[in-house]
Amino acid sequence: MPTVKLQNIASTAPKKITKETVKESMQKVLEELDELQNLLYAEHKHSLLVVLQGMDASGKDGAIRDVFGQLNPLGVKVQPFKAPTELEADHDFLWRIHQHAPAKGMIQVFNRSHYEDVLVQRVHKWVDEKTIRRRMDAINDFEKLLVTHNNTQILKFYLHVSQEEQQKRLKERTEDPRKMWKYNEKDIAEAKLRKLYWKAYEDVFSHCGKIPWIIVPADQNWYKEWLIAKTVRDTLKSLKMKYPKLPAKK
Repeated sequence: MPTVKLQNIASTAPKKITKETVKESMQKVLEELDELQNLLYAEHKHSLLVVLQGMDASGKDGAIRDVFGQLNPLGVKVQPFKAPTELEADHDFLWRIHQHAPAKGMIQVFNRSHYEDVLVQRVHKWVDEKTIRRRMDAINDFEKLLVTHNNTQILKFYLHVSQEEQQKRLKERTEDPRKMWKYNEKDIAEAKLRKLYWKAYEDVFSHCGKIPWIIVPADQNWYKEWLIAKTVRDTLKSLKMKYPKLPAKK
């Protein structure tokens, strides 16, 4: 993937794209996505892994709800990844991840992912640079394994939110009763490390970009969710899937 500088990338929708136009398109996209997900499940030849990464309050939860919430829950799984448990920490860093890799016919969404182990731990210097490089190599091998051995399509989204919008959303968590459950005082401290996180992400884009990252402007939820939904739809369409036919009579 070409060198990426997040400070040079817009976090807002292009001016030529309006909210009204996107909302009209979104309904059609979701209807198509519903049919494609059903086809994916029925054909049972491919799987899809959707990785959502981004700073706190970049809108990962909202994207999961509004893009995947209308699909058949039999064919979609969502897995969040927080700090490793004691058991998980006793294994290699990909052990807890591999257990949630998608089976054939399934869409698996990662809310945060295996990339946390080369982002958070790097920013806080909990591991050395040699370990980070080894982990990046392991991530590339892991993703290659899923693609080549299980027909898994992988979409990696970085939700790119501006500092101003992030601060606004974090503040809402202290004022809006519907959002207070999301409040974590650590998020304020992490937000102050934005430049370090950007540098870590830029390195990830460079070293783990064989499966390219999609940088999604995330200041406007309607645009972010439409872009993700459209990308997922187009990816599933490209598989040229067909419904299985009745078996031939003996």
